[in-house]
Amino acid sequence: MEQSEAVKNYLTKLSINFKIHKHPAVYTVEEADKYNKDVKGIHSKNLFLKNEKGKRFFLVILPGNKRLDFKQIENLLNEKLKFANGNDLQEKLKITTGAVSPFALIGNSGVELVIDKEVWESDFVSFHPCVNTETLELKGEDFKRFVGRLRNKILVIEIQN
Repeated sequence: MEQSEAVKNYLTKLSINFKIHKHPAVYTVEEADKYNKDVKGIHSKNLFLKNEKGKRFFLVILPGNKRLDFKQIENLLNEKLKFANGNDLQEKLKITTGAVSPFALIGNSGVELVIDKEVWESDFVSFHPCVNTETLELKGEDFKRFVGRLRNKILVIEIQN
């Protein structure tokens, strides 16, 4: 079964409603913004990072309009960080560049989830279902329910911009 279908089936089993927005492949928030004008709520960027030794991996979710301040997040996580590479994405999350999403954490407890407070408190959120040709829109409360089912370490932080 295709990973995006597995994500949708998983959400359906949790009784989480979502709206599917199909679009051409996108790799950045700026590209996605061209097609996601009708998507409710906060648009986010999902960054896959690792510590310098490559032992700890982090999926960081920020509002699309915030820049990642490496120093700030390194201080919050008490780790020296760098971007994970395509091999890491494939090995750890079974996805490719452009499809990074919290939905890739289904059944994967080896990645720590770091969520900006602004995303966490949003009434609506949207993420790729592990493919970059679709965006799923869901209520913030349903996203919290989804996150609560994960076995990952979860940290909600406030990134200053």
